[in-house]
Amino acid sequence: MRWWRRQRLLVVSAALVAAVMVLAFGAGLVAPYDPLQQSVVARLRGPSAAHWLGTDQLGRDVLSRVLFGTRTSLVTCVAAVALALLAGGTLGLLAAFYRGWLDRIVMRVMDVLFAFPVLLLAIGIIAALGPDGRGAAIAIAVVYTPIFARLLRGPALVVCASQYVTGARAMGASDARILFRHVLPNLASVVLVQTSLLLSAAVLVEASLSFLGLGTQPPTPSLGLMLSEGRNFLLLSPWSAIFAGLAILVVSFGFNLLGDALRDTLDPRLRGGR
Repeated sequence: MRWWRRQRLLVVSAALVAAVMVLAFGAGLVAPYDPLQQSVVARLRGPSAAHWLGTDQLGRDVLSRVLFGTRTSLVTCVAAVALALLAGGTLGLLAAFYRGWLDRIVMRVMDVLFAFPVLLLAIGIIAALGPDGRGAAIAIAVVYTPIFARLLRGPALVVCASQYVTGARAMGASDARILFRHVLPNLASVVLVQTSLLLSAAVLVEASLSFLGLGTQPPTPSLGLMLSEGRNFLLLSPWSAIFAGLAILVVSFGFNLLGDALRDTLDPRLRGGR
């Protein structure tokens, strides 16, 4: 009970994210209708017993499309953040470990990427790759790569200068062993916190790209695409846009709250303050 009182924010945020994950990836079992099934008779209906969240302009069930759209958005965002973590984290670790010319080259390239606004850089990459979910994932990964590189380079410089790393080198340990056994485990808390926070931001970027028609393409359901399609019918039937927006809010809020809770839990300075 003492642990529960101390970690209430972490437990609540983890439960919220877990619930979203279960509903999204279990959409095939939870959704009452096929998200692509159309019904001309049931167009632009409000919430009812047959359609809990109403129907859109083509008579498709909004609840089913929100569930499948959340899954599409999560798959894109998780893939993008994982690629960014792999690329940016590797570059940041190598730059901090070897320093010298490698550090200067990597950081200058990251500075160039930082110079572009997030959405404009993503749009430029999608313009070269083509508008689809895979292109959106790659664009978001490229945008977030310099964030992970800079974030991991700072604490990695401190860890690489520590005595136990110097002792491992003196004992003849290989560079790979030092990185994976001594450096990377000490950065796990930083990686967990930043990953959850960037997942929250990636949901908004993916929704923005889909809203502009540069992300997931119809008829595949996507939350940003539902917002874009529903904006033309706000006066007739706003349910599709409203519930798609609420889904984006809940997913982004859940990951953001989880990141804050992980930071408060894993940061020893904050633990000492409490």
